[in-house]
Amino acid sequence: MKLCEIEGLPNGILERPAPRLHEVLDGPTVFHLPGRRPEPLFVSVLLHGNEDTGWDALRELLGELAGQELPRALSVFVGNIEAARHGLRRLDGQPDYNRIWNGGDLPEQRLARQVVAAIAARRPFASIDVHNNTGLNPHYGCINRLDHHYLHLATLFSRTTVYFIRPDSVQSMAMSAVCPAVTVECGKPRQRAGIDHVREYLAAALNLVALPDHPVPTHDYDLFHTVATVTVPPGVRFSFDDRGTDLLFEPDLDELNFRELPAGTALAQVSADRIPLHAVDEEGHPVTERFFSVRDGQLCTRVPLMPSMLTRDERIIRQDCLCYLMERLPPLPS
Repeated sequence: MKLCEIEGLPNGILERPAPRLHEVLDGPTVFHLPGRRPEPLFVSVLLHGNEDTGWDALRELLGELAGQELPRALSVFVGNIEAARHGLRRLDGQPDYNRIWNGGDLPEQRLARQVVAAIAARRPFASIDVHNNTGLNPHYGCINRLDHHYLHLATLFSRTTVYFIRPDSVQSMAMSAVCPAVTVECGKPRQRAGIDHVREYLAAALNLVALPDHPVPTHDYDLFHTVATVTVPPGVRFSFDDRGTDLLFEPDLDELNFRELPAGTALAQVSADRIPLHAVDEEGHPVTERFFSVRDGQLCTRVPLMPSMLTRDERIIRQDCLCYLMERLPPLPS
């Protein structure tokens, strides 16, 4: 797998929605556009093929700016084009394109190293990785370093900011070693509000002369820390409507995202006394029993916690995770 790198816009690319990009691109592609300030803004889209808000926002923005000099150079990585063709997060047999950025010998992992090297050589101003999610979540930014430059980049998008260091194989983690980097989560795909929000955010980022050196005012953001990743083990059958499974989730489970849940909150009905979930902390240590318990046939929270990324999409739960668990952090020191 070889990275395709292009100077300028590929012909006809802005007319193609994500499922049609294969008509003009042979595979994962970086294209570079010049601007008045030479240090580029780096934007990655479609690392998950069904998350197309970033691409829709970007092609609208570039269409609006057609014929004008960009205020800053722009480099764009268009990721999993084959999955986008089929409207899927990833194809069966493919790795997750947002889990390939920390080394390894898979073709996709080597490709990710090529992307980082190509962008690093241009001394980027900042990196923005655009994603959607399948559950009910607010728009928010994610950072991997507790640094005010990173926080400024995130709060330009949303006052809600999540700090995490696991998984460590995401694009923003790799790019954090090169420049301020953020992942933005902009709700469900194909929603007008998400496309508009991302388009306005990218336009604002392109027009920044520099990220401020002063701290972000404490009243301008809410900071959360991801402390655990929760998955459903492969042998556990789960559903949102079939009572014959091991784990029957509440039908409105994704409405709990970014809500501070008290201890004892019921999440599902279970068919046995064991906890049918697996949770690991930032170091990969199992912490399931710290957060969950089974009482009277129900899976409950053991301690107060705040989930994010809860979804009802069973394919996504199997391919990625059920959710992340967060705690609120105090503001960064000045």
